[in-house]
Amino acid sequence: MSGEAPTATTSPPPPGPGGLIYPKPTVGLWIGFACMALGNFMAILDIQIVASSLREIQAGVSASADELVWIQTSYLVAEVIAIPLSGFMGRALSIRNLFTAAALGFTLASLGCAFAQNIETLVFFRIIQGFMGGFMMPTTFAAGFLLFAEKDRATVNVMMGMIMTSAPAMGPALGGFITSALGWHWLFLVNLLPGIICAVGCFMLIPLKTPDWPLLRRIDIIGLIALAVFLGSLEIVLEEGPRQGWLASSEIGFFLATMLTGGGVFFWRAFTLEEPIVKLDAFTDRNFAVCALLAFTVGIGLYGSVYLQPLFLGQVRGYNALQIGQVMFVTGVFMLLSAPFARQIIMRVDPRLAIFVGASLVGGSCLLQAHLTAQSSFWDFFWPQAMRGSGLILCFATLSTIALGTMPPDKIQSASGLFNLTRNLGGAIGLAVLSTMNDYFTVFHRTELGSAMNVGDPLLADRLAASAANLAAHGVANPETAALAQQIQLLNREAAVMTFNNLFILIAGFLALSILVIPLLARANPNQGSGDVH
Repeated sequence: MSGEAPTATTSPPPPGPGGLIYPKPTVGLWIGFACMALGNFMAILDIQIVASSLREIQAGVSASADELVWIQTSYLVAEVIAIPLSGFMGRALSIRNLFTAAALGFTLASLGCAFAQNIETLVFFRIIQGFMGGFMMPTTFAAGFLLFAEKDRATVNVMMGMIMTSAPAMGPALGGFITSALGWHWLFLVNLLPGIICAVGCFMLIPLKTPDWPLLRRIDIIGLIALAVFLGSLEIVLEEGPRQGWLASSEIGFFLATMLTGGGVFFWRAFTLEEPIVKLDAFTDRNFAVCALLAFTVGIGLYGSVYLQPLFLGQVRGYNALQIGQVMFVTGVFMLLSAPFARQIIMRVDPRLAIFVGASLVGGSCLLQAHLTAQSSFWDFFWPQAMRGSGLILCFATLSTIALGTMPPDKIQSASGLFNLTRNLGGAIGLAVLSTMNDYFTVFHRTELGSAMNVGDPLLADRLAASAANLAAHGVANPETAALAQQIQLLNREAAVMTFNNLFILIAGFLALSILVIPLLARANPNQGSGDVH
């Protein structure tokens, strides 16, 4: 049969000329891929959507503060294990079957989370959620390269870039709004209808190539366990290390040891077996290796800015979740406005130049936000967010294009998993560094400002006296003590502002260093990477 695309109601044809399933994609195929993209959006969104509602969830499941952190950590650990495993499972089950099963599993796990009565049950279903979400993300990326011809991939990659960048930014604000309006259970119930649509749409409209079922019998169990131990322990170290003082904690020391052991076994199996659980040969491709490094760094910019900006607005400005969401909304708007231009740039401009412009915009936005004050409000964040939204979508859409554009078809699924893993690890390591440096800079600036508060300073004495008189006039008991407390609070606020400025400069520095490796990239050959669906 020729490569002519079927209608949405007929069975997909076998691979057409050039190995492409749909050289001329129909509306049905676009709808099917949009369903996969929606699932990808849900999986990324669910990482952050509970962040602003942990107190409500804590009360709902009667969890302690120590147990509460596992609501996030369990999802991230399971996700980071599933992402590199997706290449092997995609070859064994096929893209269509793997995504359909993952979407259904994610939906059922969301239902379990919504009705969880205790923290143990909630964490159990969050693990399943994260594992299934980890399969959906790289599978969608691989489908974009294996289903569509080169002329359509710019549209696909811009769509995926919007999802990767907008979902983390929207998560906390959207979660806060849902919880305040409907209750924390709806953080998970909102996944049910989209999850069913994703599963049915993918199963009905995405082409199927015969699964390689015998591959499952050759699965490397030792390598799989080592992978789980390695990445799971790494994620726990990165999540809990800043809170527990890194090696000052025996728990972190234990997970660091298990990470090194698991990593040693995993890499030994990966480099010696004919059919390892994760194929690492994608890193021998220069373009892929450089793009993975860039995705790692841009991941720091994405997740770092999403972490710092709401933190500043909440701690310094005292904004609630809805107000934070209104400020963060600017990034999403400029992603949408930039999407058509990003598509044209990807199609017409040297991708190395596009990545340079995108990374420069993201780094420049962080430099602009390194001049915050305690009075910074919406318009102080407007242009930095506009630059960041435009730069992020250009970066990620172009990086995925050039990273997978030189991959032969049989390596795309494994390469997609590794590319997504490096981006997520960039975010995780970046957040760990930022959290640690946040503590360091805060102590540094408090000490620096505190040493300048000389009790013998006449200006300080006059300020304290005026503040105490004002408080006494309002009937405050112990006005001198209250005035001193106000000054200390002011000192802490200014130290926090200075710390946030330092951290934005740090992110900009990471991005500036990453720009130096862009000249190592070669142009992607448009005809490579086109192939049939596995």
